[in-house]
Amino acid sequence: MAAMLQPQIILLKEGTDTAQGKAQVVSNINACTAVADSVRSTLGPRGMDKLIHDDKGNTTISNDGATIMKLLDIVHPAAKILVDIAKSQDSEVGDGTTTVVLLAGEFLKEAKPFIEDGVHSQNLIRSYRTASRLAIDKIKELAVSIEGKSLEEKKTLLARCAATTLSSKLIGGEKEFFASMVVDAVLAIGIDDRLNLIGIKKVPGGNMRDSFLVNGVAFKKTFSYAGFEQQPKKFVKPKILLLNIELELKSEKENAEIRLSDPSQYQSIVDAEWNIIYDKLDKCVQSGAKIVLSRLAIGDLGTQYFADRDIFCAGRVTEEDLQRVAAATGGTVQTSVNNVIDEVLGSCELFEERQVGNERFNIFSGCPSGQTATIVLRGGSDQFIDEAERSLHDAIMIVRRAVKNSTVVAGGGAIDMEISRYLRQHARTIAGKSQLFINSYAKALEVIPRQLCDNAGFDATDVLNKLRQKHASGEGANYGVDINTGGIADSFANFVWEPSVVKINAINAATEAACLILSVDETVKNPKSESAQGEAAASAMAGRGRGPPFGGRGGRGMRRR
Repeated sequence: MAAMLQPQIILLKEGTDTAQGKAQVVSNINACTAVADSVRSTLGPRGMDKLIHDDKGNTTISNDGATIMKLLDIVHPAAKILVDIAKSQDSEVGDGTTTVVLLAGEFLKEAKPFIEDGVHSQNLIRSYRTASRLAIDKIKELAVSIEGKSLEEKKTLLARCAATTLSSKLIGGEKEFFASMVVDAVLAIGIDDRLNLIGIKKVPGGNMRDSFLVNGVAFKKTFSYAGFEQQPKKFVKPKILLLNIELELKSEKENAEIRLSDPSQYQSIVDAEWNIIYDKLDKCVQSGAKIVLSRLAIGDLGTQYFADRDIFCAGRVTEEDLQRVAAATGGTVQTSVNNVIDEVLGSCELFEERQVGNERFNIFSGCPSGQTATIVLRGGSDQFIDEAERSLHDAIMIVRRAVKNSTVVAGGGAIDMEISRYLRQHARTIAGKSQLFINSYAKALEVIPRQLCDNAGFDATDVLNKLRQKHASGEGANYGVDINTGGIADSFANFVWEPSVVKINAINAATEAACLILSVDETVKNPKSESAQGEAAASAMAGRGRGPPFGGRGGRGMRRR
């Protein structure tokens, strides 16, 4: 009786939503599986694209896992972890974003029956971590190094890695054309692998094959004043002056007040203003530069002044383009025109203004330091060019990684099947429950070849059985799905390669995400934020409708007479 009369202890605020125990873990697994299902069909060369229409009316067509995950407005707290691993994979290696989400989803799917049967999630986590470590060691063992090859051989090998990445993109039909372009661009920037040194400019119109690579810098013609058309548009071996100052008449920034005793003094003030600007322009000319670029405006006076002296100028050049010109030509951006010495001037072999579609481009080629490149993309529609840019970004990242970590593995699901076989074999040597867990991890890895088959319209069961048989024979470690015939083929011999760092990162990230989600057994939803939003909305509505409904005076009713 005494036990019945004990008061209930309330720890959390009224309205707090808590969910815990086995049901909560299963619920989180279901949410993550639903997210993985949304990007499942985009995997591989025959993957479908997604059209995402956001609340601002922007339309994006993409099959890049990271882009889709960012644009899906996921609110489930556990499913958001999959968005984070897709982003981290994108920033770390550039490709394999769909793979990492699929693997994490599949690891959780395989864990679900064990959780429902009452297995403690820590046992699963321990086995998954062991399996992940074994898988990564096996990848390193199977990886083939491309070090020590001549430049031409290396270019070919890197182009094959880029082509594998591009084959699953919208521009996969022209993958050889773009792969060689990407390799040239990455090798052009050398050891300094800052991504912003490779510029991608988009010009609608024409077809994909009209895209070209500039070994230097190219940017669109900036806003120009009268006199611009009189300037020369082509120079051989010019000197280039880069500025971060305005070359135009400016009004005073503050409210200046000048008191004059004689009207003739007014002219001297006007003359002083003109002398300041002419002095700046003279110093630019005396520096010997034939091209003057500035991040700020070069006015109509400056434009005409330079045109009369056969000098090309462009104002309002973006910060990014100016820095790339500085890196390529060896120049330094100046904040003053005083004491401009030869050391701060840049130079290049050829400068010209060229028409590309409806745009005019300023192109600097044959730059001495050569640490920059620009890809000018052409295509039919804006969405298509945007997707092409995202595809090239992935390919550039992959080639950069392959240059740094020069080991590659076979793609097309070959490496996944081989690790799966190895883990199944290893699991037989383990006594206890973890044999089952490692087996389920191995089965989850087969999702990649299975999904490649499903997306291409092949019989996944048939192809996977062939692959299992081939890998079990001991001589088919490089055999993966042949997308063209619907059978199996040696991926390595068919040049379906990817840098080993992509797979290592994907398995690491997917395992960590799966373990993190399995380790969460309670979700507490705080009602405060929701009620605070409700109160804010209510007060806003009250503020708007404070006056009386039918005009007239406010107050509580009318005053008595």
